[in-house]
Amino acid sequence: MGSVRVRPQTGKLFLDFRYRGRRCREQTALDDTPANRKKARQVLERIEAEITLGSFDYARYFPESANIALFASTNGSTPDAGSTPAFEDFAETWFGEMRIQWRKSHADTVRLTLNKYLLPAFGEQEVGHITKADILSFRSTLAKVSGQKGEGLSATRINHIMTPLRMILNEAANRFEFTSPYHGIQSLRVPRTDVEPFTLDEVKAIIDHVRPDFRPYFVVRFFTGLRTSEVHGLQWQFVDFARRELLVRNALVKGELVYTKNDGSFRTVDLSEMVCDALREQYKATGKHAFVFCGRDGAPLNANNLTNRVWHPLLRHLGLRRRRPYQTRHTAATMWLAAGESPEWIARQMGHTTTEMLFRVYSRYVRNLTRQDGSAMERLLQANFGETQGTASRGAEEPAVSMEQEVSDDM
Repeated sequence: MGSVRVRPQTGKLFLDFRYRGRRCREQTALDDTPANRKKARQVLERIEAEITLGSFDYARYFPESANIALFASTNGSTPDAGSTPAFEDFAETWFGEMRIQWRKSHADTVRLTLNKYLLPAFGEQEVGHITKADILSFRSTLAKVSGQKGEGLSATRINHIMTPLRMILNEAANRFEFTSPYHGIQSLRVPRTDVEPFTLDEVKAIIDHVRPDFRPYFVVRFFTGLRTSEVHGLQWQFVDFARRELLVRNALVKGELVYTKNDGSFRTVDLSEMVCDALREQYKATGKHAFVFCGRDGAPLNANNLTNRVWHPLLRHLGLRRRRPYQTRHTAATMWLAAGESPEWIARQMGHTTTEMLFRVYSRYVRNLTRQDGSAMERLLQANFGETQGTASRGAEEPAVSMEQEVSDDM
């Protein structure tokens, strides 16, 4: 079934139909108006009827078309028996089939990649006619695209853009039985980035100087290793004070509560006494709401607002190097390693299925690997933070100041 479509660049209508196994797109001089769409649709219906009856004369309808010579050269036979759909059509089919497997945030990212990069570059090409040279040329153009900060796209970003292209072409190759042009193309090498954990003294300074209503929040971040999305999606129903455990079941991604990042992230985190005390203090302020860390209205915190209005100003005040809040997760891992906890136990706390990433990312922090129950970390905290933190929180009679104070209402 053909369609009447419009070219955004010109605003003119064109006819999109299939003839002898090949997709044909023929431009018209008609502007995109309801009346012209109706007229073009009538012409398309006549064309498809004639194709069905075998009486279609390409030159009569499109005397200037380059397709006339192509169809004439086949002497009435079907040209290119191995013809394949246009990239745009197959990409839409692939996206519709795959999106049910993805989080909404990931589907939105893939959709943006298709619309912004892949469809403009490959939309009208048949998937079976895209070559390796086309792919490499496209990738080279991405390196010249400016990012949000005016710099060129990073190797990581380019690889993320190329991933849907690779998946689409490989799937098309399987379905239409041709060799994928992506075969042999390696991802760009990404420079290894070193983690930037805080020292124990820096952690102590942050916790001692942060606003009182945010102290429990940062204690939890520094000493549980939760991801930003996990701590912002944490709900009281998953905090077990009796067992001193925290169940990671959800994550807050772009304002939506979703399933954890992967099966390994669906985990149980052991809590030190210091973290338990911080959560008891937090319960006085937000216990009536579903989310552990939220504003007065019960809505979860906005990560960007918190970063810009609390986190970065605090680092500047303390004279500490500017770092993302995500470094609290790396800090937890390095402190556990420094305390001598078992890598297997740490991997479970972090939500890793194996210790491979632990050794690859934090290898220079591995020391005496003897403990496996969290007690070494407990002793480290008591030695550096003392008993005053816990007793102070247990002795407080008034609920903590609302976490929404001085932070915008849309957190």
